[in-house]
Amino acid sequence: MPTQLPLFVLTTWLLAMLPGAGQAMMMRQTLEGGLGAARATIVGNAVGLLVWSLSAAAGLSTLLLTNPGVYTVVRVAGGLVLVVLGINTLRAGRGGPTPPGRDAPRAGGWGAFGTGLATNLGNPKAGVFAVSVLPQFVTAHGPAFASIALLGAVWAFVNACWYLLFTWGVSRGRALMTRPAVQRGLRVVTGLVLLALGTAVAAGV
Repeated sequence: MPTQLPLFVLTTWLLAMLPGAGQAMMMRQTLEGGLGAARATIVGNAVGLLVWSLSAAAGLSTLLLTNPGVYTVVRVAGGLVLVVLGINTLRAGRGGPTPPGRDAPRAGGWGAFGTGLATNLGNPKAGVFAVSVLPQFVTAHGPAFASIALLGAVWAFVNACWYLLFTWGVSRGRALMTRPAVQRGLRVVTGLVLLALGTAVAAGV
């Protein structure tokens, strides 16, 4: 069953906060289509996370149950992923803010949903996280498939909560959310915490 759920929630929340393609897409949808389009995009993004999670669970559940040594390998790999993300985030913090896209079509609810789904499924970082990080929060013994699927649902929920807050902030105070200093500060804080979490995970703390 899942372990260290508070740590998992914190990790997924920080990853959702990372400036990048996801936030650029959400900002674009909010500024061009309003909160309605943003919410439909968030739902599509969450469904994409569930697809990644179920795919990882289907491929890894049997392996984790039959070979406990794989659990250690996956844990270390997951920690290294977080460390690399932290380093990349700190390096990105030296640059300017991530600009919103300019070519987003104005679409209705289903169009916005499809945009969120396609963007997520086309993001290799989501797949890497699902395969290398989700299983490390599951014990070596137990219903691995159900546990990873449950963590995937938590991941999607946390991600959606952050984007609801983010798009609301963009809608209410777009000048503040797009300030370079705000985005640089967000990158630095997130990068440092990801480095600490990744180190702890890889060390098995």
